[in-house]
Amino acid sequence: MHSGTLTVPTKRHMELVDITGQITEVLTESKTHNGQLILFNPHTTAGLTINEGADPAVRDDIIAGLRQIVPLDYRYRHMEGNSPSHIMASLMGCSLTIFIEDNQLVLGTWQRVFFCEFDGPRTRKLKWQVINNP
Repeated sequence: MHSGTLTVPTKRHMELVDITGQITEVLTESKTHNGQLILFNPHTTAGLTINEGADPAVRDDIIAGLRQIVPLDYRYRHMEGNSPSHIMASLMGCSLTIFIEDNQLVLGTWQRVFFCEFDGPRTRKLKWQVINNP
């Protein structure tokens, strides 16, 4: 079993950052033939998701859709002023499990792995663990 930390710098207040390349590097170094990759995001104002990576407009649409679902101008009680970020992070989730076959991530043709920043810009840390199947 291999584990570690990924650093993800973000540049905007809300954005989806494609981290598939970073994860692929981790996987290559682990030399795992078959197993699972677990990603965990310990931040309460950010999430993780798998979605289409071919068209960058999809990322913008996801952020725009979340902004419609979670109003930014609601009178939230949380004093820090980032309640929408907490809600969006809860909707996206904080972890992913991805299957590994032949030392490759098992993703659909258009799928990529995204870190979802909702309270940036910041430098974030993700925990990862690769589990080998016997």
